[in-house]
Amino acid sequence: MSDYLSELSTFSTCDVSDGLLNKYGDASGGFIPNLQKWSGPSDNTVAGKAYTVLFAQHDDPRPEINYIDTIPAGSFLVIALTIPLQLEDAPYVRVSQALYGGLMSRRAQFQGTKGTVVLGRIRDVEEQHSLEYPVYSYSLGTCASKMAVKPVAVQIPLQVLVREANVQTIHPDDYIIGDNNGIVRIPTSSVCMQDLMLYIRKSIEVDRLVAQDVAEGKPLKASQKERREVLKELLL
Repeated sequence: MSDYLSELSTFSTCDVSDGLLNKYGDASGGFIPNLQKWSGPSDNTVAGKAYTVLFAQHDDPRPEINYIDTIPAGSFLVIALTIPLQLEDAPYVRVSQALYGGLMSRRAQFQGTKGTVVLGRIRDVEEQHSLEYPVYSYSLGTCASKMAVKPVAVQIPLQVLVREANVQTIHPDDYIIGDNNGIVRIPTSSVCMQDLMLYIRKSIEVDRLVAQDVAEGKPLKASQKERREVLKELLL
């Protein structure tokens, strides 16, 4: 795992979103909305490179592929459906079947995968809990997906439909960070990681000082204005 990923796992997703918002003007802060965390440690952050998997309808002409046995160590598995199978509002997908289950988490965990994001449903939630392997999804299901959808491609850009017909695109090898707050994506092709990491480190330090000021009775807004002045030079 790269040094960036190692250090990212010491930040919170909120820290990373602040960096993307303030340094790069990303209004979403890289946040992938509507996901719930179902399993994994509750006291740490996980980070890895996106290993993308696309599911399509079962009658799609592309052959079904085996993706679960080819995930590189250090990856963050990201699974999505084709755009026609997605919805803007809950339940966010047209497919009631689960795309991912407990045995897949067992295999992914054995291969050194950092976590799994499913932009759809998962199942075997008790088994997921027992593994303490990080899994995020829109919701749960019980039925396997083999008569509804199938995996047809890996390591391609995944389009994710969000509100008001906006689409986020997750690219292979984007950085994926997850904790109790949710999932954040860093688009590595358009972000200078060295600059972003510097901003996040300094921002965390500044917020620590603000918290200290507040604990001593200082007004929050005044403290923020004073302490965050130093961040402006990092925005140039």
